Amino acid sequence: MNTVTPLLQETKFASAAVRRLSDEQKTALLNRLADVVFENKETILAENQKDLDAMPDSDPKKDRLLLNEKRICDLAESLRVVAVLPDPSGKVLLEKTIEQGLQLRKLAVPLGVVGVIYESRPNVTLDVASLCLRSGNACVLKGGKEAHHSNLAIVGLIHQVLTEFGVPEAAVSLMPPDRAVVNELLTATRYVDIIIPRGSDSLIQYVRQNSLVPTIETGAGVCHTYVEQTADLAKARDMVVNAKVSRPSVCNSLDCVLVDQAVAGTFLPMLVADFMKWNVEVFADEEAYRILASAGYPQLHPAQLSDFGREFLDYKCAIKVVDGLEAALSHIQTYSSRHSEAIVSRDPAAIDRFLNEVDAAAVYANASTRFTDGGVFGLGAEIGISTQKLHARGPFALEKLVTEKWVVVGDGQVRW
Repeated sequence: MNTVTPLLQETKFASAAVRRLSDEQKTALLNRLADVVFENKETILAENQKDLDAMPDSDPKKDRLLLNEKRICDLAESLRVVAVLPDPSGKVLLEKTIEQGLQLRKLAVPLGVVGVIYESRPNVTLDVASLCLRSGNACVLKGGKEAHHSNLAIVGLIHQVLTEFGVPEAAVSLMPPDRAVVNELLTATRYVDIIIPRGSDSLIQYVRQNSLVPTIETGAGVCHTYVEQTADLAKARDMVVNAKVSRPSVCNSLDCVLVDQAVAGTFLPMLVADFMKWNVEVFADEEAYRILASAGYPQLHPAQLSDFGREFLDYKCAIKVVDGLEAALSHIQTYSSRHSEAIVSRDPAAIDRFLNEVDAAAVYANASTRFTDGGVFGLGAEIGISTQKLHARGPFALEKLVTEKWVVVGDGQVRW
């Protein structure tokens, strides 16, 4: 395998050209890209089908890999949304004159070169490129081999539009699909300013442990919904079912249902019909197993300790009966990945305590965790959901793709 250092060098060089684009040029570029994506949707679908054909139907990542006409149209629309969002770079964050007569300004400026490592999701290619270009950044994309045909097609269209606007193609660079290039990216401190892994927990942990480039974690979600004893159980059923089955392969889908002991005997049988419809495998603790077995639920397994804190990304979930709010909070504190956590309750005190005490990027009262998404939150698109606390937390979107720069203007001042 040849080194990818020349590609990274070209991207670093191209980042200056992106910074020089005016706000109007960035908007026009992304709107043009939306047109090109829509006009070439058949080409994208054909390349995506090559990737789909190579992945077994049993692989839960197949839904993440899938592009269809609606998803491509949604991506084009997302480009138009991002195009008109306020550019976060160039904003004056602070302005003052200090005692020595120096004029100080603190500006929001692009990060520079953003490296993103991701798996199975060709939509991320467009999301990252659009957010980076809008905020004045270049980007290096390391997609998985399972989506390589799709990514190549999409990046080819991006390069077409960059060329039309006089921007080097390297402003959006796609690395080879080989895993061997990852370590070179993770150590490219001269050319890459930040690394964002988006994918499985194993991918994120590998990047954390091996990257010399500053890293922001996104992706892994172990999401709980706690059905508290005062909950409206019909609404609780709808929220639990939605969070589990609406799109189980994404990071904001439900992994574990915590049910208050006081309502478990009533609530758990209410899940049976919907879970059977979607063929959901349930890994239940002793009490939940007894209740669901009595209700005739067929896809039932005794939970192992490893089933709690597990991100299923499939039509599978864990269920545990807990003795009140304190036990639910303790379980979440132990097993949460700090992504999205929800309580279903009609007790204001329980809701307030849950929202205040649960340590997660997004906490919900009486709503599905499936809403944790940059587009849904009005941010246009996202690079991922950050589960850490420095720089960005929650949907990592346009507003966080900047850092700060101090600009100091004087008239010959010196300091001894």
